[in-house]
Amino acid sequence: MEERLVRYPKEHKHQTRQRIIATAGRRLKQDGIDGSGVATLMKDAGLTNGTLYAYFTSKDDLVATAVADQMRAQHENIVAQAAPGRAGLEQIIRWYFSTDQRDDIEDGCPNAALLAEIARSTDTTRQAYTQGALTLIDGFAARLAPHDPPSARLKALSLLGMMAGTVQLSRALTDRQLADQLLQQGSRNALALIDAEQHN
Repeated sequence: MEERLVRYPKEHKHQTRQRIIATAGRRLKQDGIDGSGVATLMKDAGLTNGTLYAYFTSKDDLVATAVADQMRAQHENIVAQAAPGRAGLEQIIRWYFSTDQRDDIEDGCPNAALLAEIARSTDTTRQAYTQGALTLIDGFAARLAPHDPPSARLKALSLLGMMAGTVQLSRALTDRQLADQLLQQGSRNALALIDAEQHN
């Protein structure tokens, strides 16, 4: 009997690619870039290792794409959904410094989960991250200084760094009480930073 090749429609290929990107993003945040091999990344998507190359040129290509997707999702699901002005920034900050966000590494912030590794990654991955970070900080800046967002861009970048660093440190501490207190202090520091900017 003659074997028939199965041809999938374009939308199937697109859906499969999106599934690989989404599952890779979660795995990278959980286990890190170096700790996530091709076999694991593809198994998470329910595919074989070799299938990677039907969708991406290399693991680095997948990593850069997954980082860009994680940053886009954070902007769309958190920043873009927040209210305008200070109220929106407060919403973002309270979510970011919550114990739920800190403890849910897989579904939490890609900044806090991957920054150290992104700094040592390929230029393509770093560029994907940079573009995503700039989108996030533009969302912050528009709320910090609604009439002149460019003036608040550096302050917004500083805010993002403060937020990510605080959550990274809180995740690293074995003393749960201290880790929780650090989140509370981080939230107060971030709110003080935005209040200082808005009173300038």
